[in-house]
Amino acid sequence: MVVTGASSGIGRALAIAAARAGWRVLLVARRRVRLETLQQEIAATNVGVEMLVADVCSEDTPHRIVENAMRSFGRIDVVVNNAGHGVSGRLLEQSDDAIETQWQTHVAAPLRISRAALPALRASHGALVFIGSGLARVPAPYYGAYCTAKAAIRGAATQLRRELRPEGIAVTYVDPGAVDTEFSESAGKQREHDAVAVKPERVARAILRGIERRARVVNAVPAHALGAMLGEFFPGIADAAIARFVSIPEPVPPKPAFAPTAPVVVPPQPVLGTSNGFDAVLEPLARRMERVKLTPEFVRGLLNAGAPIDLGDAAMRWAGMPNKNERAALHEVFEALAAAGYLESAGDETWIVRRAAD
Repeated sequence: MVVTGASSGIGRALAIAAARAGWRVLLVARRRVRLETLQQEIAATNVGVEMLVADVCSEDTPHRIVENAMRSFGRIDVVVNNAGHGVSGRLLEQSDDAIETQWQTHVAAPLRISRAALPALRASHGALVFIGSGLARVPAPYYGAYCTAKAAIRGAATQLRRELRPEGIAVTYVDPGAVDTEFSESAGKQREHDAVAVKPERVARAILRGIERRARVVNAVPAHALGAMLGEFFPGIADAAIARFVSIPEPVPPKPAFAPTAPVVVPPQPVLGTSNGFDAVLEPLARRMERVKLTPEFVRGLLNAGAPIDLGDAAMRWAGMPNKNERAALHEVFEALAAAGYLESAGDETWIVRRAAD
C-alpha cells in the first residue's frame, strides 16, 4: 500500500492500521523527521515499511513512488492519494498561485501518481483511493480553492471507477467527515465545531474496511456524510445554517490606486559585506525561531537572489502542515529580512529576494 501524506492525520493513522493488518507500506510525505519516526513505529510490527521524502506536486514524484514500491516490495496493490492541505481566504481574493497550488495538490498530483502506478495496479488488480471532503458537496466560505479542488477529485474518482472497472481496478472515494487533524491550523483558520470532529484512527479503520471490500464510496462518519448530503439537496437550508454558524471575515478593502505620500522611516541596515549581517537580523527572533524549530539554515537556503518567496509555499516546505503559530513566526522572519534589505515585498505574503545571506 502506498500512502501519500503519511506524516500526520489520516495518512499516519491509515499507515499504522494497515501495517497492523499485515500490509507492507510505502510512506510518502515531505517531513523527513516525522516519516522516520513513523517508519520506526511501524517497523516494530515486523512488516515491511519504506519511506520516501517527496512533494507529491513535484514532476518526478510519481516515478519515484512507483520505482521505490516496486524495488522494495515487487508490486503495488493500493495507492491512497491522501496528501493535501488548505489555504484559507475568499476564493476571488486568492492569488493565481494559491489556486493553482490547490489544484495541483488535490487533483493533478493524485492523477499523475495514479497514472504512473496504473501498470502495476493492472498486474495486481489493485485499487486507487482518493480522499475527498464533505466540502466537495457543501462548500464553506473562506476555504478558497480547497472546496473546488475537492469537488473536482470527487468527480474524477467517479469517472475513474467507471473507466477502470473493466480492467479489474477498484476505485474508492472517501468522504472522511470532520476529522481532528492539523488541517484547520495549516489553512490559517481557527478550528470550529471541535465537538463533532472524530479521531483520524476512526477514519483510517473505515478506509481500511473500504479497501478490503473494494467499496465505491466510503462515508467514514455516516452522520457527517448525511449532513453534507442534506446540505447538497437543500441548498437554502445549508445557506441559512452556514450564515448562522460559520464565521466569515470582512472582505479586504482594495488598495487605493493613489495614496498620499508619507515619510518613509528606514530601519537600521546591517553592514553589508560582513559575516554577521544575516545573523544580526535574525538575532532578535532567535528565541521565537527556536520555539517553533525554524532554523537559520532553512531561511538562508531560501535567499537566492532574484527568486520569489511565497509565505505559504515556504511554510509548507519547512513544516509540511504548518499551524498558525508557525506561519506567523516565518512571516516575522521575512518581514525582518525585508526591513534589512534582503527581501522586497511583492504583494500579500510574497517577497522577491534582493540579495543572498552574507
